[in-house]
Parts: sequence; C-alpha cells; structure tokens
Amino acid sequence: MFTGLIQHVGQLEHVEFHGDAGRLRLTARFDTPLRIGESIAVNGACLTLVDQQGEHLAFDILHETFLKTALPDKTAGDPLNLERALRMGDPVGGHWVSGHVDGTGVVQEIQSAGRDTVLAVSAGNLVPELVPKGSIALDGVSLTLVDVDRPAGRFTVHIIPHTWHHTALSALRSGMRINLETDLLGKHVRTALPPAEHNPPLTWTRLRQAGFMD
Repeated sequence: MFTGLIQHVGQLEHVEFHGDAGRLRLTARFDTPLRIGESIAVNGACLTLVDQQGEHLAFDILHETFLKTALPDKTAGDPLNLERALRMGDPVGGHWVSGHVDGTGVVQEIQSAGRDTVLAVSAGNLVPELVPKGSIALDGVSLTLVDVDRPAGRFTVHIIPHTWHHTALSALRSGMRINLETDLLGKHVRTALPPAEHNPPLTWTRLRQAGFMD
C-alpha cells in the first residue's frame, strides 16, 4: 500500500519488452537504502525492484501493466513519481493507494487559479467511481476531486505549488495521458450498489445511506 505522497522524482532511462514481460529502468537517489524485491510505486503503478546499481534502478513490469498505464508514452529523460511502499508505523498523509492503476485519463486543460494549478482530466468509464471532494491518485499523487462533471466524463483537481513543483505533474501538457487510480471506497460502493442506468450521482449522503459511513 501507498499514500500518494511522492518521495522522489526519478528519470526514465529505458523500457524494454520480451514476450509478456518487460523491464523498466530509471535513475533516482533515495535517502535510505533500497531492498531488492521491495515494491515502489512508479507514476502510481506498483512495481518490484529487481536490480540496483547505485542510482540506476530496474523493475520488472508485466505486459498488462504496460497496456493499462500511460508508461508506454514515456521516453528517456521523462520524470517519474516514486513512492516506497508503506511500512508499519509510517504516517498516512494522503489516502490509501494500492498501486493498481485502474486506467488512464487525458489532460484536457491546465489553468492557473491564484497560486494553484487546475487540471481538468477526462476519465471515461471511471467517472462512476468518482465522488466530489473524494480522493484520486494522478500518476501516483494523492489529490482531492474538486468537481466531477459526469455528463462530460471528466473531473477537476487543484494542485498546490509545492505538489506541482516537487512531482512529475509539472511536466504534464494538454493531451497527455495520465495514470488514474480511484479511491478504494468508490470501488467498493460501485460494486455494492445495484447497477442502474439512471442511478443518482454518488454523494456523501448516498454513502451514509448505504452504510459506508457513520
């Protein structure tokens, strides 16, 4: 598990594939020693560290992960958000992030609102899992959903300057794909509630009525 609080920004070196599996290589400098076999979220996708030579890190990557994420869009030198898996006693400063990317969205607009940066992102079939003021992970970064426009199939998030400048989000441009992981609660609610084409939008009130909140 992860929290969506990015610890380091690495740089992609190379991605290669052989059959149904591949290897992703990047450079990053961590403050504490890494362990071969540990899990690290790379732009929100949980990958296993299989080799380390100084600042050069290598991860195994499944073909399914490659197809379901925006990692194939990245090229050498691109920045990547990195977060080590939670350990017992670590604070949870963001929200629970599994590292299992649900799909990709497309950045539609990037605007400024005072000192903040506002992203509008299309989310396609993931929109039903989104709750206004709920959480979402964008390329592994824990953010709050400011607005969910269901008819348009998109959502909006505000990003404070610190997060914008200390993550790979600052490299985003309109039209780029981005990894999305919806909130775990939203997934459970979507599964538990009976499917109906004209169901009302998911709100905090409906969550309480369904017994998911006190």
